[in-house]
Amino acid sequence: MLEAIQVTERLHWVEKDFAKKCVLSIMEKPVNPSQVYMEHWSSAVLKKQFSSSSVFSQNKEVKVGSWLKHSPYRQFQRAQGIVSASNHREKRPFLLTGNHAYGDICQPHIYRSSWSENNMIIFGSSVGLSSRPRSHVIRASQPQVRSRDGENSTKKLCILSAIKPSNVESEKAKFFKSDFRYNPQFEYSNPVSPHVLEKHSKASDRFLTQAVRIMELALNKYGNYENFEQATGGSLLSKSRIWAHVKKYMEKEDCVGEIVVHLTSDLLSRASMTVVKGRPTLTINISMAREQWLEGMLRHEIGTHYLRSINNSQQPWSSGAGRRELGLKPINPTEEGLASIHSVLFREDPWLWRAALLYYTVHQAAHMSFTQLFHELARFVHDPGTRWDYCVRAKRGQTDTSEPGCFNKDQVYLDGIIKILRHRQKIDFQLLVALGKVSYEDVDRLKSLAVLDNVRIPHFLQDHTRYTKQLQKIMEVNQLTDEELQVLIREY
Repeated sequence: MLEAIQVTERLHWVEKDFAKKCVLSIMEKPVNPSQVYMEHWSSAVLKKQFSSSSVFSQNKEVKVGSWLKHSPYRQFQRAQGIVSASNHREKRPFLLTGNHAYGDICQPHIYRSSWSENNMIIFGSSVGLSSRPRSHVIRASQPQVRSRDGENSTKKLCILSAIKPSNVESEKAKFFKSDFRYNPQFEYSNPVSPHVLEKHSKASDRFLTQAVRIMELALNKYGNYENFEQATGGSLLSKSRIWAHVKKYMEKEDCVGEIVVHLTSDLLSRASMTVVKGRPTLTINISMAREQWLEGMLRHEIGTHYLRSINNSQQPWSSGAGRRELGLKPINPTEEGLASIHSVLFREDPWLWRAALLYYTVHQAAHMSFTQLFHELARFVHDPGTRWDYCVRAKRGQTDTSEPGCFNKDQVYLDGIIKILRHRQKIDFQLLVALGKVSYEDVDRLKSLAVLDNVRIPHFLQDHTRYTKQLQKIMEVNQLTDEELQVLIREY
């Protein structure tokens, strides 16, 4: 079984306390803090006035979020916030806060202010605040969110950050200039030890037949990956439309204000849900955010990874020591398999092509050089830029890519999907989410030990009948049968 590896990249965090609150213009241009400075507004008024994504700057790095609301074992004051920070780490971020402040608050009254030069009108509540040292504003209610396996995430963050080549762009230029005959020589700012890379260098062929068949079926229907991507994913979304979708989804899961959201184009994956300085952070790759796929990505990252993390935090196995004491199995492939199922859930044609392609690419990388792998993938992916990305994912960690070798993390998606589908009629999916970061194999023995008060179940899991029908549809579209899976995977 593949070991648990958190899907993330290096994230940038503004190391400034958000003691001063400013707002963004609805014309998508940051308002100068000297023009607008408010400490507290009514959350009801804010919800009305800033209900659209147009409050976000498209020219700035944007973050949405605030502090985590209460977990079942610890109370946190809830805040609803929209944060915009510039790419320069030393510039103070803009923050629009909801119903949260420190000090003594006076009785509010509604007022109206306007700035014609910024084409902006603001409604809110006046407040009186007692002074408090700036350094206490964020730290006072900062949640302690654990990583996916209940342990500190620093080690996993370092591994995946360390195996991202530091010279990827220059090597890409050489590769394309050579007419795809040059094997990149990757460099790393903080190289991972050979021992660690060796642990993740073994590719599996267990589900290779299923992976190839899934891709060939989709290929017969769509012709190539690019047509599949356009037909099933739709067009790429602008930043403002991404924000609108994210906000709408967070409302469905009742988690507005709990997660920091970061948009970037510097990410090997489509998105990642990580913990940055104790705060849940969703990073979205805007170059892969497609209209019909974005909600699936949010079900993957928020509806699965985030909510399972929240539920895990109140369980006896929330720490590494607790997991070891109970002898729990690794969270993967269950974690990524479940999240990947949720990515395609409710699609008209829930193809597993991407998970199959990642599995296949890793397997081939273990036996091929970079250039051989690149040409091999042309069978399924025509676009050279897309093929480059898949090859880099499979070859990351290597220095000399002329040698066979892989980083096997990307096989965990299809591995987990097939195992969960094999046991779908036996798994209690609501309980699998409620128990937190556990394997489906551990659910039955852990349910008597679980703390189930105030657990959070994603909205799409509320209708069990509809959910199970969608799982069956995934089986049918990808031509997976119970008879086949029973032969491949034993009963647990």
